[in-house]
Amino acid sequence: MAMTITEKILASHAGYDEVSPGQLIEARVDIALANDVTAPIAIAEFEKLGIEKVFDPQRVVLVPDHFTPNKDIKSAEQAKIVRDFSRRQGLTNYFELGRMGIEHVLLPEQGIVLPGDLVIGADSHTCTYGALGAFATGMGSTDIAAAMATGKAWFKVPESIKFIYYGTPGPWVEGKDFILYTIGRIGVDGALYQAMEMAGDAIAGLPMYGRFSMANMAIEAGAKNGIIIPDDATLDYVRGRSQRDYHLYTSDPQADYAYVMEIDVAQIRPQVAFPSLPENSRDVAEAVEQQIVIDQVVIGSCTNGRIEDLRLAARVLKGNKVAPYLRLIVIPGTQEVYLQAVREGLAELFVEAGAVFSTPTCGPCLGGHMGILAAGERAVATTNRNFVGRMGHPDSEVYLSNPAVAAATAVMGRIASPEEVVTGN
Repeated sequence: MAMTITEKILASHAGYDEVSPGQLIEARVDIALANDVTAPIAIAEFEKLGIEKVFDPQRVVLVPDHFTPNKDIKSAEQAKIVRDFSRRQGLTNYFELGRMGIEHVLLPEQGIVLPGDLVIGADSHTCTYGALGAFATGMGSTDIAAAMATGKAWFKVPESIKFIYYGTPGPWVEGKDFILYTIGRIGVDGALYQAMEMAGDAIAGLPMYGRFSMANMAIEAGAKNGIIIPDDATLDYVRGRSQRDYHLYTSDPQADYAYVMEIDVAQIRPQVAFPSLPENSRDVAEAVEQQIVIDQVVIGSCTNGRIEDLRLAARVLKGNKVAPYLRLIVIPGTQEVYLQAVREGLAELFVEAGAVFSTPTCGPCLGGHMGILAAGERAVATTNRNFVGRMGHPDSEVYLSNPAVAAATAVMGRIASPEEVVTGN
C-alpha cells in the first residue's frame, strides 16, 4: 500500500507495516516535550500515576521558555516545579536559564529532534519539527504525562494534503510569506486535523530556517502536523548536531492525498496578516497604502528567531534608526543565536538603531512579558498568532510579517516594505 511520509512514520512507530487515515493507533514517541507553562500540569498528572521514573530521561525534554527570566512569583514557582522534577528524574535535556532557548528553535539546534522522529509536545507549535521530516504535533499536558510514563501516545492517523510550491520567489519573500499566503488561501481551519505536506522545487530551494517557519505555522491552518520530506539541506543541517541514529522517510508517488494544491511562489509578495487571524494575509503593498501607524515591532519567536532571521532584519536596519515613539524588540531564539548575533555585530547594530536586544524568551508572543501592548496599540511581529489580545490588551492589534517587513516598519513607523528602506533590491 502506498503511503505518505506522515503515514509511514506513524506506522513504523506503532509497529505496523501500514496505516490508513482515520485509523486509531498507539505509537512509541521519540521525544515528549513541555515548557514552564505546560510541564507543571504534566508533572502533577504524572505523579498521580504513582510511577517513580519517566520512561527515558533522555527523551523527556523540559524547556522553561515562556515566562523566563521569571516575571513574577507565580512564574518563578512554575519554573521551580520544572527544575525540581528535572533534577529528581535526572533529565538529560532540561535547559536552565543561560543555556536555554525558545523550545522550537532549541531542539533542532541541539540535535534533539531528528528526521523520522515522532515528537509530541505540550505546545501547539511543536509541529515546527516537521521541517526536519519528523512527525511532530502538539498535545495536552495530560497526554504528555502519560507519554512521560509509558513512552507512548495514541493518535488518529491524519489524511494528508500536498502543497506543491514552484517557481522563484521575488525579493524579500521568505518561507514566512509562503505559509502566510497559503493560510490566506485555505483559512485557519483549511487543514483541520490533516497533515500539510510541503513539496516542490521552491521548497527544495528554501533554506532550513524558512522551512522551520513554514512547518511552525501549520497549526495556524488547523493542521495536525506540517512536514517536509528530508533532502540534502536537511542532512546538512542535521550533520554535526545529531546525537543518535535517525531514519529518512519519503512519500510514495502513488500515495493518496485529500487534495493537491499548487502554488506559484513567483506570485507571492511579502505578506502581512492583518488582525485578528493569520488567514487575513495580504500583500505588504496593501498595508503600505493604508499608512498603518505602528507602536511596537517584535522580531524573534519560534517562527522567526533564528540567526538568518536576525541577519535579514539587520540588513534592513543597517544605517537606519528606529522611528520616534516606536519600540523595537529583537529576541534571538537561543543562546547560540544570541552569541552568534554578538559575534557578527548584529547585536550592536540593533542597539545602535534603537532596539532592545533581549535574552531568548517566548515572552511577548503570548502576551507574557517583554512587550505587552496597551489598549489601542498596534504591533508588527514575526510571531505566529495575531488573535484578539494575543500580545496584551484585547483592544490592541497584531500584524504578522517576515523579519524584513518588520524591520522596515520599525524604521518607517508604519507598516512598510523593505524596498522603501533598502535601495537596490
